Amino acid sequence: MHDAHEGGGKRHHPKFADKTPRRGTSFWMHDPDELFATIGLESGQRFLDIGCGPGEYALHAAGIVGETGSVLALDRNETLIDALIGTAASQGLHNLSALAADATQPLPADTDGFDVCLLSTVLHIPPVTARAAELAAEIKRVLRPGGRLAVIECPKHDLSFGPPAHMRLGSDAVRDIFTPLGFTPRDELDLGFNYMVLFDAAS
Repeated sequence: MHDAHEGGGKRHHPKFADKTPRRGTSFWMHDPDELFATIGLESGQRFLDIGCGPGEYALHAAGIVGETGSVLALDRNETLIDALIGTAASQGLHNLSALAADATQPLPADTDGFDVCLLSTVLHIPPVTARAAELAAEIKRVLRPGGRLAVIECPKHDLSFGPPAHMRLGSDAVRDIFTPLGFTPRDELDLGFNYMVLFDAAS
């Protein structure tokens, strides 16, 4: 295994090279179309966003999966969830649902209910890190066999933005959380301020 910041196994996407931190969430650091194309999200799929925050990823995903697909966004912050529900309604995104839920607890989601799961800058949060194995097991439960998991985290080498060094997780640590449960690392991408590890769930 190689840390995302040591060059082993990672790819650098040129369209992510010049992004800058804006508005406080990782969504604004990347080209979302390129990001979701890399993840492989398609029309008609079922997308789960755990720790969705304001919901930018979920809203964008709802546009990609379309009326034949669905999006479930989860966050423990009820204020953010209420705002996201309102935004989705105002944009006519009837395929997006949002629920207040804690990532350290069992997920309010159906077994084998999703094709793609996103976990963006969530794992490094101390209560989540402490229960990472339990969360990984829940993600395995809710993803269909052969589904896709995308994990976005902050690299250890760049402290100009994001969480302090002691909270950051290298890609080795991310892989070590999910591979024991049958997730296979598919790709690793340098996003500039962040990195993304893609996993395939066991078939």
